[in-house]
Amino acid sequence: MHAFLLLAGMLALGSSCFGCIANESVRSSSSFEGKPFMISDVLPQGVAVGEVTAQSALLWLRTDGPASVQVEWATISRWERASKLAAIVNPVSRTASITTTAETDYTLIIPLEGLGPATRYRYHVLVGSAEQTARRRSASLAAMGEFTTLPDDVTSAMVTFAWSGDLGGQKRCRQGPGGYPIFDSIRRQHPDFFLFLGDTIYGDDICPSPPNEPGADFKATTLQTYRVRHRYQRGAEALRRFLETTPVYVAWDDHEVRNNFSGPYDEQMPAARQALREYWPIASPPHDPRRLYRRIRYGADLELFILDTRQYRSRNADPDGPAKTMLGATQLAWLLDGLRTSTATWKVIATSVPLSIPKGGDVNMPGYDGWAGGPDGTGFERERRVIVDVILDHKLRNVVFLAGDVHFVQANAYDPDQNGVIDFHEYIVGPLSARHGVLTAWDEGLHPTRLFNESGFDNFGLVRVTKDEFAIAVVDEAGNKRFSHVVRAQ
Repeated sequence: MHAFLLLAGMLALGSSCFGCIANESVRSSSSFEGKPFMISDVLPQGVAVGEVTAQSALLWLRTDGPASVQVEWATISRWERASKLAAIVNPVSRTASITTTAETDYTLIIPLEGLGPATRYRYHVLVGSAEQTARRRSASLAAMGEFTTLPDDVTSAMVTFAWSGDLGGQKRCRQGPGGYPIFDSIRRQHPDFFLFLGDTIYGDDICPSPPNEPGADFKATTLQTYRVRHRYQRGAEALRRFLETTPVYVAWDDHEVRNNFSGPYDEQMPAARQALREYWPIASPPHDPRRLYRRIRYGADLELFILDTRQYRSRNADPDGPAKTMLGATQLAWLLDGLRTSTATWKVIATSVPLSIPKGGDVNMPGYDGWAGGPDGTGFERERRVIVDVILDHKLRNVVFLAGDVHFVQANAYDPDQNGVIDFHEYIVGPLSARHGVLTAWDEGLHPTRLFNESGFDNFGLVRVTKDEFAIAVVDEAGNKRFSHVVRAQ
């Protein structure tokens, strides 16, 4: 059984007014409608639900010290039927009591499995003292919430999701209790899920206080210090509110470890990877528990390929060529096979680094860090071409790349074979909160047409997917739409 397969996701269908600031959602009815989820003080970092599938979900939480935790869940109808009967006669699925320990910094990631597709569930989190694990009656209700599973892969269903990355970089960290107000703006769009596309922390950067909240004025280099930086982010009330109501899928980029790192050659990566996995619900197969790349199927029309562009890559300074890889042989084969065999209308590839923005290194980490290379002969263009050739050779349609990393917005339409027909698109957003990037010259190797290219504001991308179209809007921190584009399905 896939121990980290999941379920969770708001199947809230957005209104036809895509990109509206206060678009309403159609949700399964329940007594929670319009009410905030309940979180108690014994869970100081809140809760999060991640890794949506049609059959399962992952629930994340952290207690403030050792505690006994039990989670129970059931469909809304079963909860409400039990409530009307004024008795609970085994209406729910329930975990055994689990004790949080220092070994995982008192975090837990709990699989909720055996769920049905397109169904709304309610969960309760019960927390008691670590010494009372056998006596459920001693536990108190610490959190409750709801989520909706994804539709099965033969059901066509509209989905709205948001994505962005780059949180708390270059001294633009938590300021005030809300910390990162952009998450309130994203939450107001009612996305079915959020794709957090890397740089969830800036462990290699110092956040001075003031103007930032205290607690991040150091560079992380050890497991314990990486944990502290993740906890610092969860101190932002806006982020906690967001995670309590919006399912997430999380990727990493470089600053979860340090700038422009290459995994096989970085001694800090194992500790940083452990902290990332402790603080985010991320699904991995039992035979490969460190794997971060995965694919998510949302109904008949969307398949999302989330790449790991860090863990297996060659050194950036290595010359580009047949031996140079960003994904590693196994992940590359997985991606190419997945693209060739996917039956989804839209094939969406989430890559933390963009396709055609050259991103040079520095003295400490020389070589180009993204797919595009530069005059020094580095970069990863050979492997990029392998992916593009599969798209062209197999005449794959409706392929979209989503990216981040460079701290500005860009949208590209690509015609790599120069036949006058657009073969795929790329949309780049961010930052959520970091220094805004400087617009740079772009690489012409894939023959892009620039649809949008702008910097100077924090932002996220908002996507609406149907069988017929892929519609995107770029929204700034205040909720203003800065750019929109629609691609019709072919």
